[in-house]
Amino acid sequence: MACLYYSLWMANATWHWVKRLCSRFSKSFRRHSTCLYRFLLSHSNPLCIRIIYFFSISSLGFLVLKSFKLKKPSNTPRDIDMFFMSVSAATVSSMSTVEMEVFSNSQLVALAILMLIGGELFSSMIGLQFRKEQLKQQAMTESCVESVARSSPDMKDDQFEMDSAAAPDPDCIEAGMVGSQSHPIDTKDLKYHAVTYLARVVTGYLLVIHVGGFISVIVYINLVRSARAVLKDKGIGVLIFSFFTTISSFSNCGFIPTNENMMVFKKNSGLLLLIIPQVLLGNTMFPSCLRFLLWVLKSTTRKAEFEYMLKNSQEIGYYHLLPHLHSLLLLVTVLLFVAIQLIFCCALEWRSEALSGMNFYQKLIGALFLSVNSRHAGESIADLSTLSPAILVLFAIMMYLPSHTSFMPFKDEGFTPANQDKAKNNMGLLKTLTVSQLTHLAIFVILICISERKKMSEDPLNFSVFSIVIEVVSAYGNVGFSTGYSCDRQLKHDGVCKDVWYGFAGRWSNEGKLILIFVMFFGRLKKYNMRGGKAWKLN
Repeated sequence: MACLYYSLWMANATWHWVKRLCSRFSKSFRRHSTCLYRFLLSHSNPLCIRIIYFFSISSLGFLVLKSFKLKKPSNTPRDIDMFFMSVSAATVSSMSTVEMEVFSNSQLVALAILMLIGGELFSSMIGLQFRKEQLKQQAMTESCVESVARSSPDMKDDQFEMDSAAAPDPDCIEAGMVGSQSHPIDTKDLKYHAVTYLARVVTGYLLVIHVGGFISVIVYINLVRSARAVLKDKGIGVLIFSFFTTISSFSNCGFIPTNENMMVFKKNSGLLLLIIPQVLLGNTMFPSCLRFLLWVLKSTTRKAEFEYMLKNSQEIGYYHLLPHLHSLLLLVTVLLFVAIQLIFCCALEWRSEALSGMNFYQKLIGALFLSVNSRHAGESIADLSTLSPAILVLFAIMMYLPSHTSFMPFKDEGFTPANQDKAKNNMGLLKTLTVSQLTHLAIFVILICISERKKMSEDPLNFSVFSIVIEVVSAYGNVGFSTGYSCDRQLKHDGVCKDVWYGFAGRWSNEGKLILIFVMFFGRLKKYNMRGGKAWKLN
């Protein structure tokens, strides 16, 4: 009995000792992790964070795609092709080296998640959360410094300035965080609350468009027999198709679960009309729609935070929140670009093979669909190799232009995006030596021509410089348009060639694919280098 009592006492004492040890370790870990988080938050470079983010999700996506079984195990892609597809989905580029119908439903869901978290709106929403935490930490740091100053009235001015520049006591910040969870910052500071409301608005915008697009595509497919028959023949479920297509269209990725992309639905004008607004609202028209939505919320709620956002868009620090006139001119520019492309497509391709077998209404909607997707989305209803060279050149120009491209006939410093601070206009040595975007594209094209020089000499019709330029510009613009590869264009038929439904890059060597992977990453991060090459004068 004494032994049992002693054993219970020892077990209880051990439990309390372990509990105290875990509590101390938990407090120490929480304090150190909080300090590390604050350090990263205040010293991190947005470009480095983006690079780590996109490379991490691409690598994780590759492992997930490899872990799931293929729909057609006989057509097992190589590892470099699977990584290529993962990078293409994460950077919303939709460049393909594997046929889409090879993937199982689990892999399609994985690709859809990659497109969602790699999309511009989702990644910018994460940036808003970082911005909110930065403002919170700054306010808490200032409050701690002020409290120290009040507690030491005899402190000298120079000592106060030195202590203000130093890092505050972690216990002070932690106490401030605990004691101010309901009101972390003074209510007079509208910037923090404005960023908080903006993050909620962007999240709601993301959810509403996705849910609305998903439901509308499901309803259309269930009501239209021809569209439902296409999916049934290919063994693709209506739910997975609607889920995948909605995310891809809104993220402006351009992947579709069918091998032929949207070519099999080119006569389903209703489906194309449902996808077009998703493409526009997810990228080029988002800044204009966001400002209009904030104006509506300000008018209905009368909250000062929305008025602050509309009047101080530069102070918010959100790339897509543009001043009023800039957002208006952006909307006009987007519509103008679409109209120009539509006119050229109708004039040059009305009787072409690309729009053959379609009536007047279907041709008009099909041309509009191509015009909208040429900027960033990359979904297509036609084989691009059958389009006229003039249209391909026009598409290449549109693919090169950034999403915020707008025509402004006058110069105004207020139009500069918020993250391009005025102080950055005085370029340092690094930015002075940086070359322009066109120079980067030229370098990429030259490198790919070197890696594919053997195929260019043996198969010049398929491996033409023009086709390589289209592929590189499409990858750089994260669009996904590709001229493809045709066995009929071979000068020497080997009898082994088989036409497949993936992009031109699928026929490249491993070196060429790796270069294009880098181009996709570079294109996804190009907004951090848009001022490159300013020091080069050609006149």
